[in-house]
Amino acid sequence: MNKTPQKSGEAEAIVIIKAAPQMGQKHGETVCCAGIDIQGNWLRLYPVAFRTLDEGKKFGRWDRIRFRWRLPNDDPRPESRRIDQDSIRLIGELKPSERQRFLAARVVTSLQRERAAGRSLALLSARVTDFSFERKSDGDLDRERAAFTAMHNQEDLFNSRPLIPYQPCPYRFRYHYETDDGPRRGTCQDWEIEATFYHWRSRMGEASALAEMQRVFGQEYPARGMLLAMGTHSLYPDTWLINGVIRLDPVSQGALF
Repeated sequence: MNKTPQKSGEAEAIVIIKAAPQMGQKHGETVCCAGIDIQGNWLRLYPVAFRTLDEGKKFGRWDRIRFRWRLPNDDPRPESRRIDQDSIRLIGELKPSERQRFLAARVVTSLQRERAAGRSLALLSARVTDFSFERKSDGDLDRERAAFTAMHNQEDLFNSRPLIPYQPCPYRFRYHYETDDGPRRGTCQDWEIEATFYHWRSRMGEASALAEMQRVFGQEYPARGMLLAMGTHSLYPDTWLINGVIRLDPVSQGALF
């Protein structure tokens, strides 16, 4: 007898993905997040208006969170959950010594196989061949800033804690990489990548910050070991996006034992 799929409930997960804020007409400024639950299943958590969360609810990668969810009506991807962000509770953090073992069973080397199996989130081990950055055009930046500002002006009418409009990153950071499927490339959407650039720019200036980004993310991470947290586009299910860049020593199946 087949069990009826659960349509809502409460779950606990380790946060793996926290992408940079995006602006949409339906939900305003939101952040696409994803985690792996205690049974080892991927969960896509959306929408999260991260910057409006109470300070005690703001989470980062490796945090263990508990939350209420329901299945969405407009997103058929099997991992997707509509999250009640008011229910979010931080209940711990995955220790550095536990991370390799926790992720080992989820690491893949082919996105085509994941797509064929009906999955839309993946933790990819790939061979990085290039890391690069490109400055956005003034027109692109102006359009991004205008979209965030306009939406914030509208939201501030109903928000008791008005936010400073999000400042889009002036650069795109890209990886070229090889998998079992062949060569691929993609733009990093990891919020930590943007935050790192801003932090280094404030400390050492823009040129030095970019050089350090190239050294760390283009040389040190690939040399020491890294994973790409991937997710498919909601409208284009065959398009995989780089939603997270994770520095982690090479993961082997031996870590399971």
